Amino acid sequence: MNGIFTISLDFELYWGIRDKKNLATYRQNLDGVCSAVEGLLALFQKYEVHATWATVGFMFADRLDDVLLPSENKIPSYSDQNLCPYRYIKECRAIDHIYHFAPDLISKIAKVKGQEVASHTYSHYYCLEPGQNVEQFREDTRLACNIAEKNGYQLKSLVFPRNQFNESYLKVLKDCGITSYRGNERSWMYKASSGLEQGLIKRTARLLDSYVPISGNHSYFLSDLGVQSPRDIPASRFLRPYSSKLKALEGLRLRRICRELKEAAKLGKVYHLWWHPHNFGVDLDQNLNFLEEILNVYSTMSEIHGMQSLNMKEINEIIG
Repeated sequence: MNGIFTISLDFELYWGIRDKKNLATYRQNLDGVCSAVEGLLALFQKYEVHATWATVGFMFADRLDDVLLPSENKIPSYSDQNLCPYRYIKECRAIDHIYHFAPDLISKIAKVKGQEVASHTYSHYYCLEPGQNVEQFREDTRLACNIAEKNGYQLKSLVFPRNQFNESYLKVLKDCGITSYRGNERSWMYKASSGLEQGLIKRTARLLDSYVPISGNHSYFLSDLGVQSPRDIPASRFLRPYSSKLKALEGLRLRRICRELKEAAKLGKVYHLWWHPHNFGVDLDQNLNFLEEILNVYSTMSEIHGMQSLNMKEINEIIG
């Protein structure tokens, strides 16, 4: 079996960081999302890279009035009400389209060969936060599938927001026709947890792991994925965005990823890279140039070892 290179993107606009960052403080990143998406699509076409765009369901809407709302008893009952986007919607009736909705961008993505439009849940749902429950997640998933179908898309893959994988919720995905999801890297520092369980030690370890191999290599064989449905297609590495403060370490970050990608190609393994488009919203040229270095390595591995690029849906389909 030849190696496989896959990319998944958490496409979320302000919905993904609304409970963590004030819009004013993150506006520059969000202003750059459209250019980032166009730059990514251009690179993916150039290098024939297939990718999964896990998209927050709200973003399929043209405007706030088109957002489908759950019944009152199905709204996520987070203990921390700041996490609830419906509270935000209720309090901010005049929200800016560019930071919350992207039907035209989603359409542009879908028209590029090899790009899968997938789910990042409907409301950027947090599956491990206290207070919410499986029936509320079921409603969220139903709404995500409905709004996607209304716009001509069938959701087959899902990425859990904040990587809050919850095994108890997998049956909901299966019932709704979702056949694959992105699991977490197999290391203590990447273990699924609520926001309160993250902690400084975990965050620091993950930062260091982007530059030096603390947690090891997280590529894997297709045979490791099993036969369960929905199928876990785990992440291998987060593509951390460029940082001027850590500019001196860029070579380490690049070599870390490229070594793993080369090893996966040589051994016939899957290498799964992921990030958010808004990570590229600032320092766009530096981020795209860095990504192109990686894609150049993929292209070489494709020529030498027959490595191929597949999105999550395609990986699940070839396993059968």
